[in-house]
Amino acid sequence: MNQPVVVHYFDYKSPYAYLAQAATDQLEREFGIHVTRLPYTLDIPSFLGRAEVDAQGRTVLDQRNDHQWRRVRYAYMDCRREATRRGLTLRGPRKVFDSAIAHIGFLYACEVGVWRAYHDAVFSAFWRRELDIENPLAIAEVLAGAGAAPADFLDWLAGEGRSRYTQLHAQAESAGVFGVPSWQVNGELFWGPERLDRIGERIGAQLSGSARR
Repeated sequence: MNQPVVVHYFDYKSPYAYLAQAATDQLEREFGIHVTRLPYTLDIPSFLGRAEVDAQGRTVLDQRNDHQWRRVRYAYMDCRREATRRGLTLRGPRKVFDSAIAHIGFLYACEVGVWRAYHDAVFSAFWRRELDIENPLAIAEVLAGAGAAPADFLDWLAGEGRSRYTQLHAQAESAGVFGVPSWQVNGELFWGPERLDRIGERIGAQLSGSARR
């Protein structure tokens, strides 16, 4: 059977990407396919500005205009009510994180065969505000909990891991990726969870066509 090539792009600091993981798993179960998951690091300050609060909730940095704040507040409200429906914890981060190190950790977890445990742990801990995804030692600790060798990751982070991450990011942008959650079905790009029905249609049509031949 001619299997569709399906790729899912995520970013650990995106609440919409967090909520899209269950739907991506469902695609695999429903259609009996494999979905390749790849990280894509959003440059949030470039379109939503930068802001930061301290542990007491006091603003220590605010580079957002009123329109950007309205967008951000709505996004977290929207995602939080959906997370609550699913029994998930989703607490807005205190700053705009750079998720590159956590994403390189994901690539390493794929290399050593523990991506699922790592992936789930990073998403859930970050959105409980229990994980600093910019801290290599914190990411190494998550990898250790998933069954990987943390010392090997730290070496990989400085060399092959960073190179592979940079290459994949460039490839994603060349393919038109600009946000998450996104999916590609045989190279056709879909952005946003509201497109999951169309994604399912594309996959189902290809599998049905293959079965008839």
